[in-house]
Amino acid sequence: MSNDKQQVQKIRDDLNNLATVIENLAYAEPPKAEIPTRGLSGDHIIGGKIVKFSSTGIKDESSRLVVLVNDDGILTDFIDVETLVGDVKVEGHLHVGGEITATKLHVNEITADVRHERSTPLEFIADEKNSIYGKGLQWRGLEHTRQFIYRSNPDRLFSTDSIDLDKEKEFLIDKTSVLSSTKLGDTVVKSNLQQVGVLSHLNVQGSVNIDEFIHYDAGSMRFSIGSEEPSGMFSLASLDAEFVVDPEGDSVKLGTWTNSDLSIVTDDTPRIVIDKTGHIYLGPKGHTNKVSVNGKLGINVNNIETDVDLSVAGPIRIQDKKFEVSNNEPTSGSYKIGDIVWNDNPKPTGYVGWICIKQGTPGQWKPFGQIGS
Repeated sequence: MSNDKQQVQKIRDDLNNLATVIENLAYAEPPKAEIPTRGLSGDHIIGGKIVKFSSTGIKDESSRLVVLVNDDGILTDFIDVETLVGDVKVEGHLHVGGEITATKLHVNEITADVRHERSTPLEFIADEKNSIYGKGLQWRGLEHTRQFIYRSNPDRLFSTDSIDLDKEKEFLIDKTSVLSSTKLGDTVVKSNLQQVGVLSHLNVQGSVNIDEFIHYDAGSMRFSIGSEEPSGMFSLASLDAEFVVDPEGDSVKLGTWTNSDLSIVTDDTPRIVIDKTGHIYLGPKGHTNKVSVNGKLGINVNNIETDVDLSVAGPIRIQDKKFEVSNNEPTSGSYKIGDIVWNDNPKPTGYVGWICIKQGTPGQWKPFGQIGS
């Protein structure tokens, strides 16, 4: 019994003490001392929901789920950030509704259907790993890729398609026009043209070679057809013959340079022929030709007298009859019947000349035409 009384008494004492404490708390002034730091560790929060959580660096004002953190990373719909620091890698598609401002942009491929405005040139920069060759513009999606790129060996711009200038424009080199829609530039002085249309006012300086057949040698100032080494200022040549026209001083040489006959033809018929031995033929053999000499004709005479039409320095033959002049009948030479020697020193009672009455060397002669006393 004594033990029970003791326990009851202890309970009474504890209740009295609790009443005293409650009374003191009810009437006591709030403590003026700083509230000690409160702390929660992850070990004390598992599950549940924290609403309007805030800290020095975080303020939560959301009314729905905005950020999901799982083993794949952080998932959210919108991020409003002023600066991303460090390297950023985007896997997947990136859609930008506003403008992109970048110091340098490296891309493998750009697909765009917009206008590009630039304030600096489009540059392709070579370094230890990359070359400028093969860089430029490409158009794909057709039967073959169209290109306007830079190539080597030699260094040049290369285009797979035609370049069409406006009719008012022209190609220039060093600010000088070299080609327009109607003319070559005045500075274009060399060419390997193989076919041209109608030429007008052609002016050529230097040597000319046409199909290895027509030649002009600017060094010797000679023109030839058929020969690379003409024998005159103008030359027409075949494999066996060469015709030349060549001025020499105050005279002109015209004729065959080779051992060939020279024929002057009309109607494809030789009218005057000078053979390779120097014989001159007027008209072809077997043809009846008319030869007219308008003026005086002299044979082996230096000065042609004006009172006769024909002057001959030596004997002449008419219808196979020989006529010559001497002061006596011949004593040598071969003569035929009917040949006549005219007396170049006629005197009274003398004779006009002598006539051959028998063929021989010199033959038999008789005087004829006695002159009166």
